[in-house]
Amino acid sequence: MSDIKTEGQRLKEELLNNPKNGWDETSESDRRTIREFCDEYIHFLNQSKTERECVKSAIQIAQENGFKPIDKMKKLKAGDKVYYVNRDKNIILAVIGSESLESGLRVVGAHIDSPRLDLKPNPLYEDNGFAYFKTHYYGGIKKYQWVTIPLAIHGVVALKNGKKVEISVGEEGDDFTFVITDLLPHMARRQMEKKMSEGIEGEDLNLLIGSIPFDDEKVSEKVKINIMKILNDQYGIVEKDFLSAELEIVPAFKAKTIGFDRSMVGAYGQDDKVCAYTSLRAICEVKNPKHTAICILVDKEEIGSVGNTGMEARTLEDFIGELLVLNGEEHNPNVMSRLLRNSKMLSADVDGAFDPIYASTSEKRNASFFGMGVGLNKYTGARGKSGANDANAEYVAELRKLFDDNKVRFQIAELGKVDEGGGGTIAYILADKGMDVIDCGTPVLSMHSPYEVASKFDIYMSYKAYKVFMK
Repeated sequence: MSDIKTEGQRLKEELLNNPKNGWDETSESDRRTIREFCDEYIHFLNQSKTERECVKSAIQIAQENGFKPIDKMKKLKAGDKVYYVNRDKNIILAVIGSESLESGLRVVGAHIDSPRLDLKPNPLYEDNGFAYFKTHYYGGIKKYQWVTIPLAIHGVVALKNGKKVEISVGEEGDDFTFVITDLLPHMARRQMEKKMSEGIEGEDLNLLIGSIPFDDEKVSEKVKINIMKILNDQYGIVEKDFLSAELEIVPAFKAKTIGFDRSMVGAYGQDDKVCAYTSLRAICEVKNPKHTAICILVDKEEIGSVGNTGMEARTLEDFIGELLVLNGEEHNPNVMSRLLRNSKMLSADVDGAFDPIYASTSEKRNASFFGMGVGLNKYTGARGKSGANDANAEYVAELRKLFDDNKVRFQIAELGKVDEGGGGTIAYILADKGMDVIDCGTPVLSMHSPYEVASKFDIYMSYKAYKVFMK
């Protein structure tokens, strides 16, 4: 057969967008690199189910790669690596560039909180021989997904004397776990007739934690007393200490490779820890950049980026102010405004991948697919782009060139059909400060569920994208 291309074939290659599955163009050496990178990512996930644990892991990785606390520095020079931790839930890392800070930064920002269940301030109660913890769900969840699965408790109890007690129990490595019960189908006719959103009520998401009564006939609430005695013996806490606790209920599942071909990662909290880990690894490998590179990992995105550890706080501006002072540059409102206007950012947040089982919710020409690379969302928002950042065309073109020149596979997509829903990220917050911003993250299946799935190829392309952007 002739290898001579027809005119139509030539035009198709030159003029049309012909996306290909990235695995088709990877060598065995490339695949081995991707697998090894994702093995390290899986380890990170299993150590970092909460925002506090993510920060703890990030500090360790940063220090192993030469980063130092910014408050230990007296001055900065090009190539220096520094970090700042905000209340154990938010971390910012920077590699100082050769150009002035005022010339602009290269920022990659991800969030490290994930949908979950939190304990209420007064969580412990007994009912008909069972002890329970009352919970309050955090972020957008499908409540029915959280019943009858193994659950773990992670977090801290802050005591009045200033000490903090760390708790992490119920994981696969422990000999016990916790669960939220559900009604058996034989008696669930009325429950099954309800809408899915109403089948499980928020107030019924009560964690089953015990059933043995304390051996004393003269007291009531014997099961509750027995549980509290166990907690007191092990952690030195009393019931009132729950008033100043942050205890999170998370799936006890371990992150694992998915599929006979070992092509995917399944885990809780990949929204948005997949982007947090890849951006963290990327900045650790940036050396002597032209523009100062910054990686910011924030809390509270799932509930609106509020609070003093969320993106709405002034933490980033304060950190930049410290950099200006230590770098010997002028620090005033005009300098800060110019610096932010000259900066560019990737809002590193996951995208909803196309799922053939639920194809009706997506518009295939503008969906992100597994194996096609990191996903760019020019805009998110809902319906008429409400709440969207909507990146400028010039900035999108700049990124297209950057990624193509560095062999970073990427795709540009929307989050579902126009009237089907939508979502938001931290992108608009940095855009409000004057930066060029676009959402750029890993496509994920089953987003916001207790066990999300991502392609190893796309995970690695996310890391490559963040690295070349910050370089």
